[in-house]
Amino acid sequence: MITIQNTINASIDKVWEFWTEPEHIKNWSFASAEWHTPYAENDLREGGKFKSTMAAKDGSMSFDFGGEYTLVEKNKAIEYILEDGRKVEITFSETPDGVEIVQSFDPETQNSEEMQQGGWNAILDNFKSYVEQN
Repeated sequence: MITIQNTINASIDKVWEFWTEPEHIKNWSFASAEWHTPYAENDLREGGKFKSTMAAKDGSMSFDFGGEYTLVEKNKAIEYILEDGRKVEITFSETPDGVEIVQSFDPETQNSEEMQQGGWNAILDNFKSYVEQN
């Protein structure tokens, strides 16, 4: 598994809401300024499904990112299985510096682990900026 983390200077309730509500997901769930997320849906419950579309702003490419939740503990943890069978685990912990998010995921085989870690880190950095600026 690959693990990334970041600490968000915000309340646990705000972090959870911005992580899980589709209207917020559309504002941070992409790795660079050339991309955006025009569509997001989220049925946040064990057995519920989620899907978002990440797309290049120039229209040159897009892909769907989705899966099914296997664990949802409000303000604490989310686990899911992606459509390709890979597992993702996320924990949310309150610390003196804010909410620490630790995200672990099974790598896919098309891209290097360094590239995948960089991409997921960029998305988590986007999340941090979005939460702290709104």
